[in-house]
Amino acid sequence: MKLKDKVALVTGSSRGIGRSIALAFAKEGAKVVVNYLSSREKAEELVTEINSIGTEAVAIQADVSVDADVKRLFEETSFVFGGIDIVVSNAGSVFPKPFLEQTVDDWQKTFSVNTISQMLVAKYASLHMLPRRKGKIIFTSSMRGLFDYGRPGIMDYCMSKSAVISLTKNLAKELAPDIQVNSVAPGFTETDLASKWDVQTREAAVKDVYLKRIMTPDEVAQAYVYLSSDAANGVTGQVLVVDGGYTLK
Repeated sequence: MKLKDKVALVTGSSRGIGRSIALAFAKEGAKVVVNYLSSREKAEELVTEINSIGTEAVAIQADVSVDADVKRLFEETSFVFGGIDIVVSNAGSVFPKPFLEQTVDDWQKTFSVNTISQMLVAKYASLHMLPRRKGKIIFTSSMRGLFDYGRPGIMDYCMSKSAVISLTKNLAKELAPDIQVNSVAPGFTETDLASKWDVQTREAAVKDVYLKRIMTPDEVAQAYVYLSSDAANGVTGQVLVVDGGYTLK
């Protein structure tokens, strides 16, 4: 097992990619903190599933865009498991709207959910990890945060994810050599959002993916397993893209 007895906190893990990350960690022997905002039932279902695998898990509610909530999230995690080895800052969302219709409130909401939340999680993760002089922090960015891969209608989302990539590289320098900081940039993935696509949208997405299919959350989760494992002990400040080759064009 690659993560046996490690303590892993995954934000936004009651569903989607976060859920797959939490399960993948559990299958590799990690003790998992399932963080959720409002989906308590789904979070508790996931805890039950992880327990059935044979490892420990706990669900903790927290809004990761709120400082006091993030502070409490880490305090409760440390109280339950005695420490934290791996933190995946995964929570995020997209609010599509044409640029000229967006407001300052829209931009603040997007950056609060997608960028400020990741900075807060990294801050409190660091405060818990630095005294032990070890730890791994992994952010979730997006292929839309990569240079030249933004798209109309979600400009603020693309910018917020570009900021996460910048955060990854800067924080890797600031926290070295004790803490490794990396990020994963998923491409089109079979999440709740993708399930709402019409046939034309799905066909257009697959057309530009070199593997000619959309990634599964489980496939994306394996990137986080790698970056959390000893196999990646020499990796920091990197962005691992899991997009089926979309950004090769």
